[in-house]
Amino acid sequence: MSQETIGVTIQLLGGEYRFTCTVAERDDLLEAGRYLDEKLREVRDRSSKLLSLDAVAVMAAMNISHELLRQHRQLDETDRLVNYHVQDIVQKIDAVIGKSVPVEL
Repeated sequence: MSQETIGVTIQLLGGEYRFTCTVAERDDLLEAGRYLDEKLREVRDRSSKLLSLDAVAVMAAMNISHELLRQHRQLDETDRLVNYHVQDIVQKIDAVIGKSVPVEL
């Protein structure tokens, strides 16, 4: 079953870019566009005004990629810690259950 698609216009550094997405994806696409525009403006404002749009876009893409990879590493570490603690709790529960006196029915 295909979902209806709509056109969405995203403003990036003053330029308009049209995208197609499903109605359900519209808000996420607009949010992503606002985020990318913010990152593009940060790079442009921090660097030489003589940078080409391509250079600004590549630098913003590298910054966003770095953020994403850092977040993935943090999530992986959090998953490892949670798994470690869950295993520790399970072992403690097993130990307590193993020491309990069986109840006759």
